[in-house]
Order: sequence, then C-alpha cells, then structure tokens
Amino acid sequence: MPTLTLEYWVDDGWYVGKLQEVPGVFSQGETLEELIDNIKDAYRMVLEENAFVPVRDLQIKKVSITL
Repeated sequence: MPTLTLEYWVDDGWYVGKLQEVPGVFSQGETLEELIDNIKDAYRMVLEENAFVPVRDLQIKKVSITL
C-alpha cells in the first residue's frame, strides 16, 4: 500500500479526515486510530470499486482567492 497523506480535524467530537492524494476519500472515527483504520478501508474500497490508480507525480500549489 502506498504512503498517502491524511488531513484530519475534530468535528463535534469525531475525528474526520480525507486523503490529499485521492479526492473523495473521506472517513471518520471516534479516535484518531479508528479514523486511520477507516480511511484505509475507504481507500481499499475505492481501489476495488473504481480500479483507481494513484497519481505518482501529484503536485500541490496553494493559492489565495479573494472573494
């Protein structure tokens, strides 16, 4: 399994997170450890259902947007 980046936050007592490299893979858990287990399961399901291939040369650029 590749190494992916988990972004997470606490919302109303739940750890909620997403994978930076795989848009649409979100999960939650009562603890950080549970979130990590759940996000791994969600990633595996995406691989199985969509035959998703991770982007190896993903680049990120943060930009400011004025509204």
